[in-house]
Amino acid sequence: MQRAETRPLALSIPNVLTYLRIAAVPALAACLYFFDGDFGRWSAFVVFVSAGLTDWLDGYLARAWAQQSRLGRMLDPIADKLLVGTALLMLVHDQTINGVSIWAAIIVLCREILVSGLREYLAELNVKVHVTLLAKWKTTVQMIALAVLLLGPATGELAGPLTLTGLMLLWLAALLTLWTGYDYLRAGVRHAMEG
Repeated sequence: MQRAETRPLALSIPNVLTYLRIAAVPALAACLYFFDGDFGRWSAFVVFVSAGLTDWLDGYLARAWAQQSRLGRMLDPIADKLLVGTALLMLVHDQTINGVSIWAAIIVLCREILVSGLREYLAELNVKVHVTLLAKWKTTVQMIALAVLLLGPATGELAGPLTLTGLMLLWLAALLTLWTGYDYLRAGVRHAMEG
């Protein structure tokens, strides 16, 4: 019976949206790697923003249609981290993120890896760490920062101010990342010490 229920959920609209977000990762990299100038930037921006919107939409639809699944819960954070990590790497590669701001990118990337590992460890202990409102704000700021940085250099006279705004938002996301990542780290260390 469980196998019959699993098949339709694997192809449910929320899960298909998650698959599309994963497929957007190489598309995003290709836009910035193969297309020079404004076309590549605008294409990457459209891919990134569309993928970001599917992140909100798949969760909303899964709850609204009672189509939440283990597969979706597993793939959703993986898709998010692949998208964010790829955007950061490509923006560092083309030097939109450079100088001291590379540290903000490193902080964000390290936190994503750390939280993934801690979630996996805590899941083995049947411990759930709920997503806080601050963590949701961190994700929102992070996604806006990356979208602005992807588009910024393709906006003519606004390129400088927009890129600077994107970098400031990236630093804000990095600070929020440290704060929210501490919650996961504290829970992981506490349960490791108890074990």
